[in-house]
Amino acid sequence: QVQLVESGGGLVQAGGSLRLSCAVSGRRLSTLGMGWFRQTPGKEREFVAGKSWSGASSLYTDSVKGRFTISRDNAKNTAYLQLNSLKPEDTAVYYCAAASSGTTNDYNFWGQGTQVTVSS
Repeated sequence: QVQLVESGGGLVQAGGSLRLSCAVSGRRLSTLGMGWFRQTPGKEREFVAGKSWSGASSLYTDSVKGRFTISRDNAKNTAYLQLNSLKPEDTAVYYCAAASSGTTNDYNFWGQGTQVTVSS
């Protein structure tokens, strides 16, 4: 069973940065596709970024392109989401997700979420 634990969320001013971490246990990160999603109250969970098991392909939703970067450290079994130039509209609970298929669109494991709040 794959377990994901996010950390790194918090309160930051607009224009600031945060780095979210997702510690993976139960399976080698190098075999998993990884993704980040976010959700605000009353809205559906939104895809933010994804990276395939090989790391060769990365996907981003348009609103974060050029500001957010997804990465992975297979040696540490940890995935990351670097959030730069944050905007108030980035405020959400951010969830880490893993795909046992290794792709970026078939997530079947989820973390508990970490809150990111961006003040104006």
